[in-house]
Amino acid sequence: MFPIVAHDHPSFAATLERLATRGELDFEKVEGPVRAILNDVRREGDAAVRRYVERFEKRSPAVLHRTSYGGAEALARLEPGTRGVLERAAERIARFHEHQRDAGFRYTEGAITLGTRTQPVDRAAIYAPGGKARYPSSVLMAAIPARIAGVREILLVTPLGGNADDDLLLAAAHLAGVTSVVDAGGAQAIAAVAYGTESIPRVDKIVGPGNIYVATAKRLVFGAVSIDSIAGPSEILVLADESADPRVVAADLLSQAEHDEAAYPLLACTSVAIAEAVRREVEAQLLTLPRRAIAEASVKGQGCALVVSGADELVEVANRLAAEHLSIQTARAEHMAERVLRAGAIFIGHATPEAAGDYLAGPSHVLPTGGAVRFGSPLGVYDFITRTSLVAYDAPSLRAQASDITAFARLEGLEAHARAVEVRVVS
Repeated sequence: MFPIVAHDHPSFAATLERLATRGELDFEKVEGPVRAILNDVRREGDAAVRRYVERFEKRSPAVLHRTSYGGAEALARLEPGTRGVLERAAERIARFHEHQRDAGFRYTEGAITLGTRTQPVDRAAIYAPGGKARYPSSVLMAAIPARIAGVREILLVTPLGGNADDDLLLAAAHLAGVTSVVDAGGAQAIAAVAYGTESIPRVDKIVGPGNIYVATAKRLVFGAVSIDSIAGPSEILVLADESADPRVVAADLLSQAEHDEAAYPLLACTSVAIAEAVRREVEAQLLTLPRRAIAEASVKGQGCALVVSGADELVEVANRLAAEHLSIQTARAEHMAERVLRAGAIFIGHATPEAAGDYLAGPSHVLPTGGAVRFGSPLGVYDFITRTSLVAYDAPSLRAQASDITAFARLEGLEAHARAVEVRVVS
């Protein structure tokens, strides 16, 4: 059910290596069909989007792009307690992301002015999957940073159900600042917002997770549009020593396992006894989970406990795996967190559940998966910002640097570059 591999077992190194390379998704098996969808949408626009929605989603939306989507009305229809939860989450997420505002900078060197000017992208698309579950939290976590960045148009891209089940999603969109909704999912929806159609505007940035078809589509449209990352299955790595409560560790592992059969619930701990206690708790808690089948498949397919010899080795495993979610349940959790250099989000101490980060803490829960945190970051305001360098010389400043600039240009064989300087300084 939940394999335990100790550091002195012959398979330990291979197991760690397999887990460290978990982000290598098999795009090839779906790339052909996805390319066909992208090409069709690019050529035929709305007609192709509708055709693929009918084929894959088994429905025919009356309007593909809704500039009036009834978000305020959906919010008003919610039960007051539910509405309050969404509103408090939106407020906390906004409060956190306000700290990420970037005004750029300028400085002077004599009469030379240098700097960076920041500007939000004009239009962004927030992709929210349909399928097994729908997550209004992801709408808040992705759209609120875009709003705070100053994005003029924020499109929510999601297959709607056309019934009361849409209210949570549309209410979240309203609270987050979404300006319109594209009623489609899958690769056809990614193509529509990447290239534009008769009714759907072309965006500058696409963010948000999806299945392998959505991930492949995002990968293929990159260049025509910017994307946040290629999202894989959700994952959690718990670091535990003797101070950890096996019930708590198991609950955190299952909180990610219930997302998806392909999710990674991983444990690194300092004794076999801890690993066995956690395994017993996982098996017991699975019995009462409403999403037991999904969580059980995740645990059986990708779950693993790595037993190491001490705190230093826990840190080594954490840095090697570069997990999306890292929960540190050790005696010196804050000290250990300082030593972990690679993680999407770190949940520090026994009282900090990963679920707090999913909903109410504030930082976006849209995080790099599959070890991509080695070069990526959580979604934030900075993802919706472009930067322009500013350079201003006066004539004396240019004369002072002219010989270096022209010499460098001629080192590279670019005579016109050198002359573009000399024409300004040679009288």
